[in-house]
Amino acid sequence: MSTTSKKHQDFVDEPMGNKAVTALPGIGDALGTKLQKQDFDKAYMVLGQYLVLKKNTEQFTEWLKKASGANSRQAAECTESLHEWCNNFL
Repeated sequence: MSTTSKKHQDFVDEPMGNKAVTALPGIGDALGTKLQKQDFDKAYMVLGQYLVLKKNTEQFTEWLKKASGANSRQAAECTESLHEWCNNFL
């Protein structure tokens, strides 16, 4: 992605801490609510799923679409941000 949103930049530049799932780029209130209903209420829990899937972006993107109803763009934004966050902090 050649241009990133402020939300993306803020997310990948800071430790994850205890951020809400809606802090993830691509995840707004509606998708966040769907994830929360499945006990993914924190960004680190979604990161955990990304890591469980061995950072496989294709598998994670498909999981996120099914789990939250995200469209391809939303899922790609979230996946890219987690990938970049991992590169910065892990």
